[in-house]
Amino acid sequence: MTVFVPVPKSPGANRGLILGIALGPDAGGGASAQPAPFTPNAFIRIATDGRVTFTIPKSEMGQGVYTALPMLIAEELGCAWESITVEPAPVESRYNHTRWQMMNTGGSSSTWSEWDRLSLAGATAREMLVAAAAKTWKVDKKNCNVENGKIISSDGRSLKFGELAETAAQMEVPRNVRLKDPKDRKILGKPRLCLDNPAKVNGTALYGIDYREPGMLTAVIARPPVFGGRLKTFDAEKAKQVPDVRDIIPVPAGVAVIATGFAQAEKARKLLKISWDDGGGSGISTEGMRDEYRRLAATPGLVARRDGDPEKAIAAAEMKITAEYEVPFLAHSAMEPLNAAVVPKEGSCDIWVGTQSQTRDRNSAAAVLGLLPEKVRLHTLFLGGGFGRRANPAADFVTQAAEVAKAVRQPVKVIWSREDDMRGGFYRPMWFDRLSAGLDGNKNLVAWQHTIVGQSIMAGTPMAAFIVKDGIDETSVEGARELPYAVPHIRVDLHTTKNPVPVQWWRSVGHSHTAFVVESFLDEIAHAAGKDPLAIRRELLQGMPRHLGVVNLAAGKAGWDTPLPDGRARGIALAESFGSFVAQVAEVSVDTGGNVKVHRVVCAVDCGKYVNPDSIAAQMEGGIVFGLSAALHGEITLKDGKVGQSNFNNYPVLRMPEMPRVEVHIVESSEKPGGIGEPGVPPIAPAVCNAIFSLTGKRVRKLPIRPEMLRAG
Repeated sequence: MTVFVPVPKSPGANRGLILGIALGPDAGGGASAQPAPFTPNAFIRIATDGRVTFTIPKSEMGQGVYTALPMLIAEELGCAWESITVEPAPVESRYNHTRWQMMNTGGSSSTWSEWDRLSLAGATAREMLVAAAAKTWKVDKKNCNVENGKIISSDGRSLKFGELAETAAQMEVPRNVRLKDPKDRKILGKPRLCLDNPAKVNGTALYGIDYREPGMLTAVIARPPVFGGRLKTFDAEKAKQVPDVRDIIPVPAGVAVIATGFAQAEKARKLLKISWDDGGGSGISTEGMRDEYRRLAATPGLVARRDGDPEKAIAAAEMKITAEYEVPFLAHSAMEPLNAAVVPKEGSCDIWVGTQSQTRDRNSAAAVLGLLPEKVRLHTLFLGGGFGRRANPAADFVTQAAEVAKAVRQPVKVIWSREDDMRGGFYRPMWFDRLSAGLDGNKNLVAWQHTIVGQSIMAGTPMAAFIVKDGIDETSVEGARELPYAVPHIRVDLHTTKNPVPVQWWRSVGHSHTAFVVESFLDEIAHAAGKDPLAIRRELLQGMPRHLGVVNLAAGKAGWDTPLPDGRARGIALAESFGSFVAQVAEVSVDTGGNVKVHRVVCAVDCGKYVNPDSIAAQMEGGIVFGLSAALHGEITLKDGKVGQSNFNNYPVLRMPEMPRVEVHIVESSEKPGGIGEPGVPPIAPAVCNAIFSLTGKRVRKLPIRPEMLRAG
């Protein structure tokens, strides 16, 4: 049911209407709630001065959620767009993710997970405002319309939302609210500039790293240089002589240096003399892992999918093709380094942080501080990039800040330098894949085998119980197990490895590697069979209309069959992920030194029904930049248990001169909404590598693409 609660009459600006949708048994305010499929929520506050505040239960990290979700509410509510204020939700169960039962932003799920309940919130508020106006005028509700923050009667009278707020708060809650007919929508599907753009441009947007309050200290932590290492002893005599250093203490993560500012803490940290116990981790190396992975890839793993008899079909095939692919560990490398500010108080605590996982971070900090979770108030600030890193399953950066605050018993902000996270954070796993295919006498693809080797990102996390089934982490095989191409005999199997290198989800998760492998290998098959890479996809996708639709759209808009300037070629790739379908065509050149230049990317996306086309284009563009950075540059390597990269000097991201022209084409669809923050990443690497092969005849099977792979001669 829907509950309106009058706001106290003082101050006047806050008087009015608060709408909460109680869709579960624990609705607030003492009101009885009817069972329904969503958890309790409170999203709308309408003040008597006409201001409309939307409380948004998702984190804004550049994906446009502080605009897309208000659009869902505003479409049904009918408020004036300029009257909207957005505020982040507190950590409460009524703001939990509709599927995951915790506050979380990830999995490209923000829009689809909130579509129904936020639309219902807006529509219910609208109907109650209409009822309030009808009561005021003593007319039938059918004679009242909503337009731009006003209720207008058929005889021309009008009342603003703010003028009706208190009356609406007393109206009976409608039980069956009808949403707008799609043809009557004025906001959804239309481009909107992001509501948070002005604050980000003028510098008033508050990110986690910006937060300060009087007396707050800053801390950095010296962590073990080898994964799995532990502190043995440390000498802080010289470090303590740095001016404004307040304390140097051991903490579970290592040694914390606390000072009045970051520069002082960082200077002192460099003067520490620390002895570490490597715990056996010094034996880890990329080369050693590669040898192990290659050996495992030559043996059968746990079967994730089996159709027909692929072993027999390949043995009997007229043509056999086998290839091995490798992708490295990758860092998240968000622009804003990790940080969290913890303000301990008597019997409670405040945390100011940019996070993707509010519930997990709050609960983890509460456990460290010995507090009940409800005694910890977590304030969500803007995130300077997340890409999954700020939804850490161990809540590492928040937990460590809580540990330091507990020790010093005063407000403290723990900041990770970029080197800290690059050398001692969490990574997209390294993967090794072995594939085999069989073609019959007519060069038709009849069999496909795919063995995947790598670490599980879900093992040891609370999600393992739901996502690891029969020993198979679903995220390890996603995109490979769901091979969309019509092949009669298929096997996909998995070897899950273990080592101390910490791994977690990275933008587009398993698809970040499986799309590269699958789409590159299909390109190999096409060339071996003497078929055009677009033609073979059309041939094998006849029963998959949405896949085929984006392939045809991207190819058509790119002019697949039209000539290119000398020294350029096109490649195409497809990926379905997070409920959306994306195809990309990359136009590429390679100079004599083997340097790759991506000139143009044409992207077609079918994400079902959508909210803001501007955000879709921005996320596709951002995903392409992210994926290109990894394809051309990204690589975390290990030697003697230590990470070889440290910052953007040796882990570069795409630079402005490298940026291609990107065109995004959106499929109009009435299908259920899919995700958009991550699906732009998977197709770009294979599209580029397939173009490279078309141009040079050299197949890239290992990322990142190095010039030495492609140098002439």
